[in-house]
Amino acid sequence: MNTILCLFALFAITFARPGDIYTDKYDNIDLDEILSNRRLLIPYIKCILDEGRCSPEGKELKSHIQEALENYCGKCTDAQKKGTRVVISHFINNEPDFWNQLTTKYDPQKKYVAKYEEQLKSIKA
Repeated sequence: MNTILCLFALFAITFARPGDIYTDKYDNIDLDEILSNRRLLIPYIKCILDEGRCSPEGKELKSHIQEALENYCGKCTDAQKKGTRVVISHFINNEPDFWNQLTTKYDPQKKYVAKYEEQLKSIKA
């Protein structure tokens, strides 16, 4: 997510290496470009919802969403934490249908999402 929390941490946020933090290999991805272009955004969403094919970075993201959510992005770099907030805010404010689908899949009891949702609604992506 700073939460998905890291789920929707979406792009660059949850790429792990066997250390204490996720790899910073994808920290320079242009999140604004992806979020503002549905042609780029939809494949990532479909990937993490198991509704479409995944790019290599999408597969990596999807494989770490649950852990990142559960540890509140504890292994995220500072850039990933910032990116997570931007991505989640975008979903909350601009993609409520996808936000609901993602939270239903990864946090159906809203144990993690509820903690940050109000705070992230105020962030304009």
